[in-house]
Amino acid sequence: MRNFVQKAVKKIEKLDREQILTLINLLTEDIELLETILNSMDDGVIVTDMEYRIRVVNKTARRLLRLHPGELIEKTVWGVITDQETAEFIEKQIKRDDRIVEEEFYTDKGSGTAVLSLNTTPYVKNKKIEGTLLILRDVTEKKQREAQFRRAENLASLTTLAAGVAHEIKNPLASIGIHIQLMKKELQGSGCIDKESGEEYLAIIDEEIERLNSIVVDFLFAVRPMDTRLKSENINKLSEDMLEFVKYELEEHNVTTELHLSPTIPKIEIDQKYMKQVLLNIIKNAIAAMPDGGILSISTSRKDDRVLIQVKDTGFGISEDNMTKIFEPYFTTKDFGSGLGLTVVYKIIREHGGEIALDSKEGEGTTFTISLPLPQSERSLLTWEEKGVGDQ
Repeated sequence: MRNFVQKAVKKIEKLDREQILTLINLLTEDIELLETILNSMDDGVIVTDMEYRIRVVNKTARRLLRLHPGELIEKTVWGVITDQETAEFIEKQIKRDDRIVEEEFYTDKGSGTAVLSLNTTPYVKNKKIEGTLLILRDVTEKKQREAQFRRAENLASLTTLAAGVAHEIKNPLASIGIHIQLMKKELQGSGCIDKESGEEYLAIIDEEIERLNSIVVDFLFAVRPMDTRLKSENINKLSEDMLEFVKYELEEHNVTTELHLSPTIPKIEIDQKYMKQVLLNIIKNAIAAMPDGGILSISTSRKDDRVLIQVKDTGFGISEDNMTKIFEPYFTTKDFGSGLGLTVVYKIIREHGGEIALDSKEGEGTTFTISLPLPQSERSLLTWEEKGVGDQ
């Protein structure tokens, strides 16, 4: 149909009145179809020119942004938004040079507050940017579901942690109780206790108190919100620094290292202190998994709008049964350890908006893959042509 109309327009001077009317009817039908499709969408759609004046707007965008009633074409987007704060936010965002991906903001919807997500991309025609395409989505219910899920997840984690703490403190408390009873028994028998026995009992009690304190400190770290201070950091340098930090421990355990760091990885927003702890915990786990030595490799790469950090060892691996429990609080396969190391790793990565995945085979080794988001300014600016849509 489109090719037919284009050919007819080129020959319009040769068309008679009836043919022109047919052409107009076809164009009208196309426009009505597009308007129907746009107005049926759940997402708000606004197309602007290079001066951010509206060229196309659908009903959902009018409703979500509470646009002024009446004709909006050729008016600036922010100039027709009734809520002043929303207008200022939209103006600031779409004037940015980079593409916007799922930028969330709050706006008044009359009967309450709504959470909207804004995406922008260049509007391209004949391989030239002609304006901006804005996509708006109401994510209020989605955010509420996520909040409910997080609360349920936090409650479940807290319950597991509390059960773990109760289990962990039993042994040191029992030990303290036993040695206090021994001291009482000696005092009741002779009315005094010799210095050597007293010092021995007190040393054990002091050691168990320290153990209790450590359990409580680990528990508080696991449940308290983190005060992350994100700064632009080079993850390659951070990886190199951490291997240097554990250099002597690696040598002591006959572990050799390999680095495969992509030189094109941009800086990412992380809290260096916490991310060092993530790498340190994973590296120490890898060392423990290679008691007879092995190879530890760290690699970095970029995939779409994420940076991937992989830490791989050639240790004894993890069984399928334990794979699903590895990030659970107080789960450990070691003879000694709190069982909170990987729980903390998981929490830190989630606080950074990232994900962590585990791949392991018994007898072959384990790979941890950390996925972290790129800063907005580093995300690819894709035109419609690059997406495979073609010229408009």
